[in-house]
Amino acid sequence: MPDLSLLLAGLSRPEAYPHPVDELRLIQTHISAVLLTGPYAYKLKKPLDLGFLDFSTPERRRHFCAEELRLNRRLAPQLYIDVLPVTGSAEAPRIGGSGEPIDYVLRMRQFDPEQQLDRMLERGELDTSFIDRLIPRIAEFHAAAAVAPEDSDYGSPETVFAPMQQNFDQLRPLIDDPAQQAQLARLEAWTQSQYAALKPLLAQRHAAGHVRECHGDMHLGNITLIDGEIAIFDGIEFNADFRWIDVANEIAFLVMDLASRGAHELARHTLSAWLATTGDYAALPLMRFYLAYRAMVRAKVASIRLGQPGLDTAERDDILAAYQRYADLAERYTAAGEPALIITHGFSGSGKTTVSGHVVDALGAVRVRSDIERKRLHGMNPAADSHSDLGSGLYAAAATEKTYAHLLDLADTIMRAGYAAIVDATFLDRDQRERFAALAAERACPFLILAVAADEATVRQRLQLRHGDASEANAAVVAHQRHHADPLGDDEPVITVDSAAPLPLATIEAHLKR
Repeated sequence: MPDLSLLLAGLSRPEAYPHPVDELRLIQTHISAVLLTGPYAYKLKKPLDLGFLDFSTPERRRHFCAEELRLNRRLAPQLYIDVLPVTGSAEAPRIGGSGEPIDYVLRMRQFDPEQQLDRMLERGELDTSFIDRLIPRIAEFHAAAAVAPEDSDYGSPETVFAPMQQNFDQLRPLIDDPAQQAQLARLEAWTQSQYAALKPLLAQRHAAGHVRECHGDMHLGNITLIDGEIAIFDGIEFNADFRWIDVANEIAFLVMDLASRGAHELARHTLSAWLATTGDYAALPLMRFYLAYRAMVRAKVASIRLGQPGLDTAERDDILAAYQRYADLAERYTAAGEPALIITHGFSGSGKTTVSGHVVDALGAVRVRSDIERKRLHGMNPAADSHSDLGSGLYAAAATEKTYAHLLDLADTIMRAGYAAIVDATFLDRDQRERFAALAAERACPFLILAVAADEATVRQRLQLRHGDASEANAAVVAHQRHHADPLGDDEPVITVDSAAPLPLATIEAHLKR
């Protein structure tokens, strides 16, 4: 390897490139250097062996350039182009030239960094509609990703726990404040106890194929828009253990990153949307475990410079403040949840899904929708038309009974994991409502019915405008519902909500805390 500083100086000249250069800019991280030229970005791996990565030889750097290309084309094919040799000499390098390579670069399409999700969030441009575009993309990626062989160590309980313990081992000598040391000890003890309790579930998910070749570093700064399309880039190529993980571990990073930036409603929406899209509610008992882990990874990264010389007081204070933010977030994830059960009530088109979505975002509930789960039980895409008539096919009495039994099981799973469940269904039959009330009583959890109302003209308009929604209800269905619905009883815990008015969050929260 030629002298790195000499090579970077050579690559900072326009004549090193096989195309016109608009403007040359060098960006360095601790493991790579990226040269921005206008049309393209060129990524050079530094000649390092850090234990968890080894770029020490040209052949290894060529290999990992190729791996980065392969892996990232899965989620950003429009961004990752090819691997090119660097020829010539360090003083006069040439990218893609003839002759013996002295190194290798990964060529990417250069994009506008202002379109990254972290920048969009800072400008207030990231909302739930964007999350609803992003989550299906992630779910499709995970569904297509390679599955870890059952006999491999990837994603095994021991492999999952090792980096968690390593975080604490590496942080302990960097933190000297007694209060921070005590907090770190609490977090370590909680992580160890959770690992002991969750170890069978970790092994079960490994055996069931939930450990896949994921992205590995899916946070807001690694997601962008290119020509209006979502691209998720800069996945981990240098260490297989970091990307062969449970898909729940991957989504936890994105949820934690949103929360760490103060976007708590988007974080709640992301988790519930991912669960609804994948149906992987069985992952919920692991979620706080993974969320706390991801926060501690960020705490460690923020603190690495504490062990390096030359820090002035202001720099040290900034680092410790960043560490504290992540450590505090991790500790919030260790708090026991407050399970509750909320069900909706109302005719199709009344606005139950909109109202329940507001409850998810504002209160952190996890939602299950009858329209989605009914089709999932029949192996159908939620947006597909079943062509079932009223009272037949997917809407026959037996299918409806099976759907509500499944919703009951999912609500139980959610509450057992320490979350509030909100079940979005019509619940027009009293016996269905009573089964859910009995479950809440069995779990000693608060129970609430949100009766969602809308005038007939609004319902009619909503039904006419529906397109691509999981619900197939029409005017005939609503007429049938009105004729056969059991009225709500005075003994039922009901809060009536106008779907066109602001949600009475304070009233709902007060009820759930009784």
